[in-house]
Amino acid sequence: MLTDIEIAQACTPEPIEKIAQKAGIDDKYLECYGKYKAKVDYNLLRNEQHEPGKLILVTAINPTPAGEGKTTTTVGLADALSKRGKNVMVALREPSLGPVFGIKGGAAGGGYAQVVPMEDINLHFTGDFHAIGAANNLLAALLDAHIHNGNELGIDVRKITWKRVVDMNDRQLRFIVDGLGGKANGVPREDGFDITVASEVMAIFCLATSITDLKERLGRIVVGYTYDDKPVTAHDLHAEGAMTALLKDALKPNLVQTLEGTPAFVHGGPFANIAHGCNSIMATRMAMALGDYAVTEAGFGADLGAEKFLDIKCRLAGLKPDAVVVVATVRALKNHGGVAKADLNEENLEALEAGLPNLLQHVENITKVYNLPCVVAINEFPTDTKAEVELVERKCKELGVNVALSQVWAKGGEGGLDLADEVVRLCAEGDEQGRSAETFQFAYDDELSLKEKIEAIAKRVYHADGVHFEPAAAKEIAKLESLGFGGMPVCMAKTQYSFSDDQTKLGAPRDFTITVRQVKVSAGAGFVVALTGSIMTMPGLGKAPAAFKIDVDETGKISGLF
Repeated sequence: MLTDIEIAQACTPEPIEKIAQKAGIDDKYLECYGKYKAKVDYNLLRNEQHEPGKLILVTAINPTPAGEGKTTTTVGLADALSKRGKNVMVALREPSLGPVFGIKGGAAGGGYAQVVPMEDINLHFTGDFHAIGAANNLLAALLDAHIHNGNELGIDVRKITWKRVVDMNDRQLRFIVDGLGGKANGVPREDGFDITVASEVMAIFCLATSITDLKERLGRIVVGYTYDDKPVTAHDLHAEGAMTALLKDALKPNLVQTLEGTPAFVHGGPFANIAHGCNSIMATRMAMALGDYAVTEAGFGADLGAEKFLDIKCRLAGLKPDAVVVVATVRALKNHGGVAKADLNEENLEALEAGLPNLLQHVENITKVYNLPCVVAINEFPTDTKAEVELVERKCKELGVNVALSQVWAKGGEGGLDLADEVVRLCAEGDEQGRSAETFQFAYDDELSLKEKIEAIAKRVYHADGVHFEPAAAKEIAKLESLGFGGMPVCMAKTQYSFSDDQTKLGAPRDFTITVRQVKVSAGAGFVVALTGSIMTMPGLGKAPAAFKIDVDETGKISGLF
Protein backbone atom coordinates (compact mmCIF):
# COMPACT_ATOMS: atom_id res chain seq x y z
CA MET A 1 0.00 0.00 0.00
CA LEU A 2 1.32 3.41 -1.00
CA THR A 3 1.87 6.00 1.71
CA ASP A 4 0.25 9.43 1.52
CA ILE A 5 3.45 11.06 0.37
CA GLU A 6 4.05 8.35 -2.28
CA ILE A 7 0.52 8.91 -3.64
CA ALA A 8 1.12 12.66 -3.74
CA GLN A 9 4.52 12.26 -5.45
CA ALA A 10 3.05 9.94 -8.07
CA CYS A 11 0.56 12.53 -9.33
CA THR A 12 1.35 15.17 -11.94
CA PRO A 13 -0.19 18.44 -10.80
CA GLU A 14 -1.52 21.01 -13.23
CA PRO A 15 0.53 24.21 -13.56
CA ILE A 16 -0.81 26.64 -10.99
CA GLU A 17 -1.74 29.10 -13.76
CA LYS A 18 -4.27 26.54 -15.08
CA ILE A 19 -5.72 26.08 -11.59
CA ALA A 20 -6.05 29.86 -11.29
CA GLN A 21 -7.88 29.97 -14.64
CA LYS A 22 -10.24 27.24 -13.45
CA ALA A 23 -10.95 29.32 -10.33
CA GLY A 24 -11.58 32.45 -12.39
CA ILE A 25 -8.52 34.32 -11.07
CA ASP A 26 -7.13 36.92 -13.46
CA ASP A 27 -3.37 36.73 -14.09
CA LYS A 28 -2.87 40.21 -12.63
CA TYR A 29 -3.78 38.88 -9.17
CA LEU A 30 -1.53 35.80 -9.38
CA GLU A 31 1.96 35.67 -7.85
CA CYS A 32 3.58 32.31 -8.60
CA TYR A 33 5.86 30.52 -6.13
CA GLY A 34 7.35 27.91 -8.45
CA LYS A 35 5.21 25.68 -10.71
CA TYR A 36 2.50 24.49 -8.36
CA LYS A 37 1.74 27.17 -5.79
CA ALA A 38 0.92 30.85 -5.89
CA LYS A 39 -0.39 33.72 -3.86
CA VAL A 40 -3.53 35.59 -4.85
CA ASP A 41 -3.56 39.34 -4.28
CA TYR A 42 -6.21 40.33 -1.73
CA ASN A 43 -7.09 43.31 -3.93
CA LEU A 44 -9.16 40.83 -5.97
CA LEU A 45 -11.81 41.09 -3.23
CA ARG A 46 -11.66 44.90 -3.36
CA ASN A 47 -11.68 45.34 -7.11
CA GLU A 48 -14.21 42.72 -8.19
CA GLN A 49 -17.80 42.10 -7.12
CA HIS A 50 -18.69 38.46 -6.53
CA GLU A 51 -21.88 36.90 -5.21
CA PRO A 52 -20.71 34.69 -2.31
CA GLY A 53 -21.16 30.95 -2.76
CA LYS A 54 -22.47 28.41 -0.27
CA LEU A 55 -20.27 27.86 2.80
CA ILE A 56 -19.77 24.27 4.00
CA LEU A 57 -18.04 23.60 7.33
CA VAL A 58 -16.36 20.24 7.94
CA THR A 59 -15.77 19.28 11.56
CA ALA A 60 -15.41 16.03 13.49
CA ILE A 61 -15.79 14.03 16.67
CA ASN A 62 -13.14 14.35 19.40
CA PRO A 63 -9.88 13.00 17.95
CA THR A 64 -8.49 9.62 18.97
CA PRO A 65 -5.34 7.62 18.09
CA ALA A 66 -7.57 5.74 15.63
CA GLY A 67 -7.92 8.81 13.40
CA GLU A 68 -10.95 10.63 11.97
CA GLY A 69 -9.92 12.06 8.58
CA LYS A 70 -11.38 15.55 8.73
CA THR A 71 -9.00 17.16 6.21
CA THR A 72 -9.21 14.08 3.99
CA THR A 73 -13.00 14.35 3.99
CA THR A 74 -12.86 18.09 3.28
CA VAL A 75 -10.67 17.56 0.22
CA GLY A 76 -12.60 14.49 -0.97
CA LEU A 77 -15.93 16.30 -0.61
CA ALA A 78 -14.65 19.18 -2.73
CA ASP A 79 -13.45 16.76 -5.42
CA ALA A 80 -16.81 14.98 -5.32
CA LEU A 81 -18.67 18.28 -5.75
CA SER A 82 -16.39 19.01 -8.70
CA LYS A 83 -17.27 15.61 -10.21
CA ARG A 84 -20.92 16.60 -9.90
CA GLY A 85 -20.15 19.61 -12.08
CA LYS A 86 -20.15 22.16 -9.27
CA ASN A 87 -17.85 25.18 -9.18
CA VAL A 88 -16.08 24.52 -5.87
CA MET A 89 -13.15 25.90 -3.87
CA VAL A 90 -11.38 24.51 -0.81
CA ALA A 91 -10.15 26.63 2.14
CA LEU A 92 -7.80 24.87 4.57
CA ARG A 93 -5.31 25.70 7.31
CA GLU A 94 -1.58 25.36 6.80
CA PRO A 95 0.14 22.73 8.98
CA SER A 96 2.51 23.88 11.72
CA LEU A 97 6.08 22.56 11.67
CA GLY A 98 5.80 21.60 15.35
CA PRO A 99 3.23 18.84 14.86
CA VAL A 100 4.67 17.90 11.46
CA PHE A 101 7.93 16.94 13.17
CA GLY A 102 6.16 15.95 16.40
CA ILE A 103 3.19 13.71 17.07
CA LYS A 104 1.08 14.23 13.92
CA GLY A 105 3.41 14.17 10.95
CA GLY A 106 2.10 15.73 7.74
CA ALA A 107 -1.37 17.25 7.46
CA ALA A 108 -2.55 17.79 3.90
CA GLY A 109 -5.31 15.17 3.73
CA GLY A 110 -4.63 11.52 3.01
CA GLY A 111 -4.84 8.72 0.45
CA TYR A 112 -6.41 9.97 -2.78
CA ALA A 113 -7.93 13.03 -1.14
CA GLN A 114 -4.97 15.38 -0.65
CA VAL A 115 -3.81 18.87 -1.49
CA VAL A 116 -0.49 19.18 -3.31
CA PRO A 117 2.43 19.91 -3.38
CA MET A 118 2.18 17.97 -0.12
CA GLU A 119 5.83 18.36 0.91
CA ASP A 120 5.82 22.13 0.41
CA ILE A 121 2.54 22.59 2.29
CA ASN A 122 3.85 20.59 5.25
CA LEU A 123 7.22 22.37 5.39
CA HIS A 124 8.00 26.03 4.66
CA PHE A 125 5.35 26.50 1.94
CA THR A 126 5.36 30.20 0.97
CA GLY A 127 6.96 31.43 4.19
CA ASP A 128 3.82 32.79 5.86
CA PHE A 129 4.54 31.25 9.26
CA HIS A 130 8.06 32.65 9.22
CA ALA A 131 6.65 36.11 8.50
CA ILE A 132 4.18 35.74 11.37
CA GLY A 133 6.99 34.67 13.70
CA ALA A 134 9.16 37.60 12.56
CA ALA A 135 6.35 40.12 13.15
CA ASN A 136 5.69 38.65 16.60
CA ASN A 137 9.34 38.74 17.58
CA LEU A 138 9.81 42.25 16.21
CA LEU A 139 7.20 43.39 18.71
CA ALA A 140 9.03 41.51 21.47
CA ALA A 141 12.31 43.16 20.47
CA LEU A 142 10.71 46.64 20.40
CA LEU A 143 9.19 46.03 23.83
CA ASP A 144 12.50 45.05 25.42
CA ALA A 145 14.35 47.84 23.60
CA HIS A 146 11.86 50.35 25.02
CA ILE A 147 12.48 49.09 28.55
CA HIS A 148 16.25 49.07 28.05
CA ASN A 149 16.26 52.62 26.66
CA GLY A 150 14.57 54.31 29.59
CA ASN A 151 11.12 52.71 29.80
CA GLU A 152 9.26 55.97 29.12
CA LEU A 153 5.89 54.17 29.34
CA GLY A 154 6.63 52.78 32.80
CA ILE A 155 6.17 49.12 31.84
CA ASP A 156 6.33 46.76 34.81
CA VAL A 157 8.58 43.89 33.69
CA ARG A 158 6.68 41.61 36.07
CA LYS A 159 3.48 42.25 34.12
CA ILE A 160 4.68 41.62 30.56
CA THR A 161 2.27 39.28 28.76
CA TRP A 162 3.88 39.20 25.31
CA LYS A 163 6.02 36.16 24.46
CA ARG A 164 8.40 35.31 21.68
CA VAL A 165 7.48 32.48 19.31
CA VAL A 166 9.03 29.71 17.26
CA ASP A 167 7.22 27.30 14.91
CA MET A 168 8.50 24.14 16.58
CA ASN A 169 7.54 22.02 19.56
CA ASP A 170 10.22 23.03 22.08
CA ARG A 171 9.31 22.60 25.77
CA GLN A 172 12.74 23.93 26.79
CA LEU A 173 11.62 27.44 25.81
CA ARG A 174 8.36 27.56 27.79
CA PHE A 175 9.91 29.42 30.71
CA ILE A 176 13.24 31.24 30.43
CA VAL A 177 15.14 34.11 32.02
CA ASP A 178 16.82 36.52 29.60
CA GLY A 179 18.59 39.86 29.55
CA LEU A 180 21.48 38.43 31.62
CA GLY A 181 25.16 39.32 31.36
CA GLY A 182 25.16 42.98 32.38
CA LYS A 183 23.50 46.28 31.46
CA ALA A 184 24.43 46.16 27.77
CA ASN A 185 22.38 42.97 27.31
CA GLY A 186 19.03 44.33 28.43
CA VAL A 187 16.93 44.17 31.57
CA PRO A 188 16.84 40.73 33.21
CA ARG A 189 13.32 39.29 33.34
CA GLU A 190 11.28 36.13 33.15
CA ASP A 191 10.23 35.36 29.60
CA GLY A 192 9.08 32.47 27.45
CA PHE A 193 8.13 31.22 24.00
CA ASP A 194 4.84 30.08 22.52
CA ILE A 195 4.54 28.06 19.34
CA THR A 196 3.87 30.41 16.40
CA VAL A 197 0.41 29.00 15.71
CA ALA A 198 -0.70 29.85 19.27
CA SER A 199 0.35 33.48 18.94
CA GLU A 200 -2.03 36.41 18.80
CA VAL A 201 -0.35 37.54 15.57
CA MET A 202 -1.48 34.26 13.97
CA ALA A 203 -5.02 34.83 15.25
CA ILE A 204 -5.01 38.43 13.99
CA PHE A 205 -3.61 37.30 10.64
CA CYS A 206 -6.49 34.83 10.24
CA LEU A 207 -9.22 37.21 11.41
CA ALA A 208 -8.09 40.30 9.47
CA THR A 209 -10.40 41.37 6.64
CA SER A 210 -7.93 43.70 4.87
CA ILE A 211 -4.41 45.06 5.15
CA THR A 212 -5.79 48.11 6.96
CA ASP A 213 -7.77 45.95 9.38
CA LEU A 214 -4.62 43.87 9.96
CA LYS A 215 -2.62 46.96 10.91
CA GLU A 216 -5.33 48.27 13.23
CA ARG A 217 -5.64 44.91 14.96
CA LEU A 218 -1.87 44.64 15.42
CA GLY A 219 -1.87 48.08 17.03
CA ARG A 220 -4.43 46.92 19.63
CA ILE A 221 -2.25 44.06 20.93
CA VAL A 222 -1.74 44.33 24.69
CA VAL A 223 1.90 43.48 25.49
CA GLY A 224 1.82 44.12 29.24
CA TYR A 225 0.88 46.59 31.93
CA THR A 226 2.42 49.64 33.57
CA TYR A 227 3.29 50.00 37.25
CA ASP A 228 -0.18 51.52 37.79
CA ASP A 229 -1.82 48.60 35.91
CA LYS A 230 -2.67 50.33 32.65
CA PRO A 231 -2.42 48.25 29.46
CA VAL A 232 0.44 48.91 27.03
CA THR A 233 -0.25 48.22 23.37
CA ALA A 234 1.80 47.61 20.23
CA HIS A 235 0.59 51.03 19.06
CA ASP A 236 2.16 52.60 22.15
CA LEU A 237 5.45 51.06 20.98
CA HIS A 238 4.94 52.31 17.38
CA ALA A 239 5.14 48.71 16.19
CA GLU A 240 2.11 48.05 13.99
CA GLY A 241 3.41 49.68 10.79
CA ALA A 242 6.60 47.63 10.67
CA MET A 243 4.77 44.47 11.72
CA THR A 244 2.29 44.96 8.88
CA ALA A 245 5.16 45.45 6.42
CA LEU A 246 6.47 42.00 7.41
CA LEU A 247 3.00 40.49 6.90
CA LYS A 248 2.01 42.32 3.70
CA ASP A 249 2.71 39.45 1.32
CA ALA A 250 1.84 36.71 3.79
CA LEU A 251 -1.73 38.05 4.00
CA LYS A 252 -2.32 37.05 0.36
CA PRO A 253 -4.02 33.59 0.33
CA ASN A 254 -1.99 30.65 -1.00
CA LEU A 255 -3.45 28.82 -4.01
CA VAL A 256 -2.71 25.12 -4.58
CA GLN A 257 -4.79 22.16 -5.85
CA THR A 258 -6.15 18.78 -4.86
CA LEU A 259 -4.92 15.58 -6.48
CA GLU A 260 -7.89 15.91 -8.86
CA GLY A 261 -7.17 19.52 -9.75
CA THR A 262 -9.76 21.28 -7.58
CA PRO A 263 -8.52 24.78 -6.61
CA ALA A 264 -7.65 25.07 -2.92
CA PHE A 265 -6.56 27.89 -0.62
CA VAL A 266 -4.23 26.90 2.24
CA HIS A 267 -3.74 29.92 4.47
CA GLY A 268 -3.13 30.48 8.17
CA GLY A 269 -3.04 27.82 10.82
CA PRO A 270 -3.99 28.57 14.44
CA PHE A 271 -4.38 25.53 16.69
CA ALA A 272 -7.96 24.78 17.72
CA ASN A 273 -7.14 23.62 21.25
CA ILE A 274 -5.20 26.77 22.19
CA ALA A 275 -6.36 29.26 19.53
CA HIS A 276 -9.42 29.64 17.28
CA GLY A 277 -8.50 26.85 14.84
CA CYS A 278 -9.67 28.23 11.48
CA ASN A 279 -8.04 29.27 8.23
CA SER A 280 -7.98 32.97 7.35
CA ILE A 281 -11.10 35.04 6.73
CA MET A 282 -9.35 36.35 3.61
CA ALA A 283 -9.04 32.84 2.17
CA THR A 284 -12.56 31.83 3.17
CA ARG A 285 -14.08 34.95 1.60
CA MET A 286 -11.99 34.47 -1.53
CA ALA A 287 -13.11 30.85 -1.79
CA MET A 288 -16.75 31.95 -1.42
CA ALA A 289 -16.25 34.72 -3.98
CA LEU A 290 -14.75 32.41 -6.58
CA GLY A 291 -16.74 29.22 -5.97
CA ASP A 292 -20.45 28.41 -5.89
CA TYR A 293 -19.45 26.12 -3.02
CA ALA A 294 -16.64 26.78 -0.54
CA VAL A 295 -15.60 23.82 1.62
CA THR A 296 -13.63 24.63 4.74
CA GLU A 297 -12.71 22.91 7.99
CA ALA A 298 -12.18 23.79 11.63
CA GLY A 299 -9.57 22.09 13.80
CA PHE A 300 -9.98 19.12 16.16
CA GLY A 301 -13.44 18.12 17.41
CA ALA A 302 -16.58 20.20 16.93
CA ASP A 303 -16.47 21.25 20.60
CA LEU A 304 -13.31 23.22 19.77
CA GLY A 305 -12.91 23.94 16.06
CA ALA A 306 -16.58 24.21 15.10
CA GLU A 307 -17.51 26.11 18.25
CA LYS A 308 -14.80 28.70 17.56
CA PHE A 309 -15.55 28.82 13.85
CA LEU A 310 -19.19 29.56 14.63
CA ASP A 311 -18.91 31.68 17.79
CA ILE A 312 -15.75 33.63 16.88
CA LYS A 313 -15.01 33.58 13.14
CA CYS A 314 -18.61 33.73 11.94
CA ARG A 315 -19.46 36.38 14.54
CA LEU A 316 -16.52 38.61 13.60
CA ALA A 317 -16.76 38.06 9.83
CA GLY A 318 -20.54 37.91 9.42
CA LEU A 319 -20.46 34.39 7.94
CA LYS A 320 -23.31 31.85 7.99
CA PRO A 321 -22.60 28.21 7.06
CA ASP A 322 -25.13 26.59 4.75
CA ALA A 323 -24.30 23.05 5.88
CA VAL A 324 -22.08 21.27 8.40
CA VAL A 325 -20.37 17.90 7.94
CA VAL A 326 -19.43 15.97 11.09
CA VAL A 327 -16.75 13.36 10.34
CA ALA A 328 -16.46 10.15 12.33
CA THR A 329 -14.93 6.72 11.98
CA VAL A 330 -16.30 3.49 13.38
CA ARG A 331 -12.82 2.80 14.78
CA ALA A 332 -12.65 6.10 16.65
CA LEU A 333 -16.14 5.63 18.08
CA LYS A 334 -15.16 2.18 19.38
CA ASN A 335 -12.12 3.82 20.96
CA HIS A 336 -14.45 6.30 22.68
CA GLY A 337 -16.38 3.23 23.83
CA GLY A 338 -13.36 1.84 25.64
CA VAL A 339 -11.65 -0.39 23.05
CA ALA A 340 -7.85 -0.23 22.91
CA LYS A 341 -6.26 0.83 19.61
CA ALA A 342 -4.83 -2.67 19.04
CA ASP A 343 -8.33 -4.22 19.11
CA LEU A 344 -10.20 -1.78 16.87
CA ASN A 345 -10.14 -4.05 13.81
CA GLU A 346 -12.64 -6.48 15.39
CA GLU A 347 -16.41 -5.96 15.22
CA ASN A 348 -17.67 -4.71 18.57
CA LEU A 349 -21.22 -3.38 18.50
CA GLU A 350 -21.35 -2.97 22.27
CA ALA A 351 -18.28 -0.70 22.33
CA LEU A 352 -19.54 1.20 19.28
CA GLU A 353 -22.86 1.88 21.02
CA ALA A 354 -20.95 3.02 24.12
CA GLY A 355 -18.85 5.43 22.03
CA LEU A 356 -21.66 6.74 19.81
CA PRO A 357 -22.80 9.41 22.33
CA ASN A 358 -19.64 11.37 21.43
CA LEU A 359 -20.80 11.68 17.82
CA LEU A 360 -24.42 12.27 18.78
CA GLN A 361 -23.52 15.11 21.15
CA HIS A 362 -21.52 16.85 18.41
CA VAL A 363 -24.43 16.41 16.01
CA GLU A 364 -26.94 17.79 18.51
CA ASN A 365 -24.68 20.75 19.21
CA ILE A 366 -24.70 21.63 15.52
CA THR A 367 -28.45 21.12 15.06
CA LYS A 368 -29.83 22.33 18.40
CA VAL A 369 -27.27 24.81 19.80
CA TYR A 370 -26.31 26.43 16.48
CA ASN A 371 -29.52 25.50 14.61
CA LEU A 372 -27.72 24.43 11.44
CA PRO A 373 -28.34 21.52 9.03
CA CYS A 374 -25.90 18.66 9.42
CA VAL A 375 -24.78 15.43 7.76
CA VAL A 376 -22.56 12.75 9.30
CA ALA A 377 -19.72 11.45 7.11
CA ILE A 378 -18.44 8.01 8.11
CA ASN A 379 -14.86 7.89 6.92
CA GLU A 380 -14.67 4.25 5.85
CA PHE A 381 -12.00 1.78 6.94
CA PRO A 382 -11.70 -1.73 5.42
CA THR A 383 -12.33 -3.27 8.87
CA ASP A 384 -15.75 -1.59 9.28
CA THR A 385 -18.58 -4.15 9.23
CA LYS A 386 -22.06 -3.70 7.75
CA ALA A 387 -23.64 -4.07 11.19
CA GLU A 388 -21.41 -1.34 12.65
CA VAL A 389 -22.19 1.14 9.87
CA GLU A 390 -25.92 0.40 10.13
CA LEU A 391 -25.83 1.06 13.88
CA VAL A 392 -24.30 4.51 13.31
CA GLU A 393 -26.85 5.27 10.60
CA ARG A 394 -29.77 4.23 12.81
CA LYS A 395 -28.66 6.35 15.79
CA CYS A 396 -28.11 9.44 13.61
CA LYS A 397 -31.50 8.98 11.88
CA GLU A 398 -33.12 9.14 15.31
CA LEU A 399 -31.74 12.70 15.53
CA GLY A 400 -33.08 13.54 12.07
CA VAL A 401 -29.60 13.56 10.51
CA ASN A 402 -28.55 11.55 7.45
CA VAL A 403 -25.33 9.56 7.21
CA ALA A 404 -23.11 9.28 4.13
CA LEU A 405 -20.40 6.66 3.77
CA SER A 406 -17.23 8.42 2.66
CA GLN A 407 -14.66 6.43 0.69
CA VAL A 408 -12.56 9.38 -0.42
CA TRP A 409 -9.31 8.09 1.12
CA ALA A 410 -9.36 5.10 -1.25
CA LYS A 411 -11.31 6.51 -4.20
CA GLY A 412 -10.85 10.29 -4.16
CA GLY A 413 -13.83 12.35 -5.31
CA GLU A 414 -15.64 9.25 -6.65
CA GLY A 415 -15.86 7.96 -3.08
CA GLY A 416 -17.59 11.11 -1.83
CA LEU A 417 -20.47 11.46 -4.28
CA ASP A 418 -23.18 10.43 -1.80
CA LEU A 419 -21.82 12.93 0.72
CA ALA A 420 -21.66 15.63 -1.96
CA ASP A 421 -25.29 14.99 -2.95
CA GLU A 422 -26.48 15.35 0.65
CA VAL A 423 -24.45 18.53 1.12
CA VAL A 424 -25.92 20.04 -2.07
CA ARG A 425 -29.41 19.13 -0.85
CA LEU A 426 -28.86 20.71 2.57
CA CYS A 427 -27.44 23.86 0.99
CA ALA A 428 -30.43 24.18 -1.33
CA GLU A 429 -33.27 23.08 0.93
CA GLY A 430 -32.06 23.01 4.52
CA ASP A 431 -33.02 19.98 6.59
CA GLU A 432 -36.46 18.50 7.34
CA GLN A 433 -36.71 20.57 10.53
CA GLY A 434 -36.30 23.82 8.59
CA ARG A 435 -32.70 24.50 9.63
CA SER A 436 -30.55 26.49 7.20
CA ALA A 437 -27.99 29.30 7.13
CA GLU A 438 -30.85 31.67 7.96
CA THR A 439 -31.66 29.88 11.24
CA PHE A 440 -28.04 29.98 12.46
CA GLN A 441 -27.55 31.24 16.01
CA PHE A 442 -24.57 31.58 18.36
CA ALA A 443 -24.08 29.63 21.56
CA TYR A 444 -24.08 32.89 23.55
CA ASP A 445 -24.92 36.57 23.12
CA ASP A 446 -22.44 39.44 23.04
CA GLU A 447 -24.19 41.12 25.99
CA LEU A 448 -23.33 38.37 28.47
CA SER A 449 -20.45 38.77 30.92
CA LEU A 450 -17.23 36.87 30.27
CA LYS A 451 -18.10 34.37 33.00
CA GLU A 452 -21.55 33.85 31.50
CA LYS A 453 -20.07 33.28 28.02
CA ILE A 454 -17.64 30.69 29.36
CA GLU A 455 -20.45 29.01 31.31
CA ALA A 456 -22.67 28.97 28.20
CA ILE A 457 -20.00 27.12 26.19
CA ALA A 458 -19.28 24.73 29.07
CA LYS A 459 -22.93 23.89 29.73
CA ARG A 460 -24.43 24.02 26.23
CA VAL A 461 -21.55 22.60 24.15
CA TYR A 462 -19.54 20.48 26.60
CA HIS A 463 -22.56 19.50 28.80
CA ALA A 464 -20.61 20.37 31.95
CA ASP A 465 -22.44 20.98 35.21
CA GLY A 466 -20.71 24.34 35.56
CA VAL A 467 -17.39 26.18 35.66
CA HIS A 468 -14.93 26.66 38.50
CA PHE A 469 -12.91 29.84 38.15
CA GLU A 470 -9.58 29.82 39.95
CA PRO A 471 -9.08 33.00 42.01
CA ALA A 472 -6.43 34.33 39.58
CA ALA A 473 -8.78 33.77 36.64
CA ALA A 474 -11.72 35.45 38.38
CA LYS A 475 -9.52 38.43 39.24
CA GLU A 476 -8.29 38.74 35.65
CA ILE A 477 -11.86 38.58 34.30
CA ALA A 478 -12.88 41.45 36.57
CA LYS A 479 -9.84 43.43 35.40
CA LEU A 480 -10.50 42.79 31.71
CA GLU A 481 -14.15 43.80 32.03
CA SER A 482 -13.14 47.00 33.81
CA LEU A 483 -10.82 47.76 30.85
CA GLY A 484 -13.69 47.36 28.37
CA PHE A 485 -12.93 43.87 27.01
CA GLY A 486 -16.08 42.21 28.37
CA GLY A 487 -18.00 42.43 25.08
CA MET A 488 -15.57 40.13 23.25
CA PRO A 489 -16.24 36.49 22.38
CA VAL A 490 -14.36 33.79 24.30
CA CYS A 491 -11.71 31.45 22.91
CA MET A 492 -11.53 28.32 25.07
CA ALA A 493 -8.15 26.62 25.45
CA LYS A 494 -9.01 23.01 26.25
CA THR A 495 -7.86 19.47 25.54
CA GLN A 496 -9.02 18.22 22.16
CA TYR A 497 -9.53 14.65 23.33
CA SER A 498 -12.59 15.14 25.51
CA PHE A 499 -15.66 17.33 25.91
CA SER A 500 -14.29 17.92 29.42
CA ASP A 501 -10.96 19.46 30.41
CA ASP A 502 -9.69 15.97 31.37
CA GLN A 503 -8.36 14.15 28.30
CA THR A 504 -9.04 10.73 29.84
CA LYS A 505 -12.83 11.28 29.88
CA LEU A 506 -13.80 9.92 26.48
CA GLY A 507 -17.23 9.56 24.90
CA ALA A 508 -19.79 12.06 26.19
CA PRO A 509 -18.94 12.49 29.88
CA ARG A 510 -21.38 13.83 32.44
CA ASP A 511 -21.11 15.08 36.03
CA PHE A 512 -18.02 17.23 35.56
CA THR A 513 -17.01 20.85 35.89
CA ILE A 514 -14.64 22.89 33.73
CA THR A 515 -11.81 24.59 35.63
CA VAL A 516 -10.60 27.92 34.24
CA ARG A 517 -7.14 28.60 35.64
CA GLN A 518 -6.09 31.62 33.58
CA VAL A 519 -7.71 34.28 31.41
CA LYS A 520 -5.96 36.67 29.03
CA VAL A 521 -7.04 39.14 26.41
CA SER A 522 -6.10 38.98 22.73
CA ALA A 523 -7.26 42.53 22.08
CA GLY A 524 -6.03 42.62 18.49
CA ALA A 525 -7.67 39.33 17.58
CA GLY A 526 -10.82 40.51 19.32
CA PHE A 527 -11.36 37.70 21.84
CA VAL A 528 -10.58 36.69 25.41
CA VAL A 529 -8.72 33.39 25.94
CA ALA A 530 -9.79 31.11 28.82
CA LEU A 531 -7.21 28.43 29.65
CA THR A 532 -8.57 25.24 31.18
CA GLY A 533 -6.96 22.17 32.70
CA SER A 534 -3.28 21.69 31.87
CA ILE A 535 -3.43 23.00 28.28
CA MET A 536 -0.16 24.65 27.17
CA THR A 537 0.72 27.12 24.43
CA MET A 538 4.09 25.48 23.70
CA PRO A 539 3.97 21.74 23.01
CA GLY A 540 6.95 19.41 23.41
CA LEU A 541 8.36 16.57 21.33
CA GLY A 542 7.71 12.97 22.36
CA LYS A 543 10.21 10.14 22.74
CA ALA A 544 9.79 9.05 19.12
CA PRO A 545 8.67 12.14 17.15
CA ALA A 546 7.66 12.02 13.50
CA ALA A 547 10.98 13.76 12.73
CA PHE A 548 12.74 10.41 13.18
CA LYS A 549 11.07 9.08 10.00
CA ILE A 550 11.50 12.13 7.78
CA ASP A 551 14.43 12.03 5.35
CA VAL A 552 15.68 13.26 1.96
CA ASP A 553 17.51 11.20 -0.69
CA GLU A 554 20.30 12.40 -2.98
CA THR A 555 17.79 13.59 -5.60
CA GLY A 556 16.03 15.83 -3.06
CA LYS A 557 13.01 13.53 -2.74
CA ILE A 558 11.46 13.69 0.75
CA SER A 559 10.14 10.62 2.54
CA GLY A 560 8.38 10.03 5.87
CA LEU A 561 5.82 12.87 5.71
CA PHE A 562 3.13 10.15 6.05
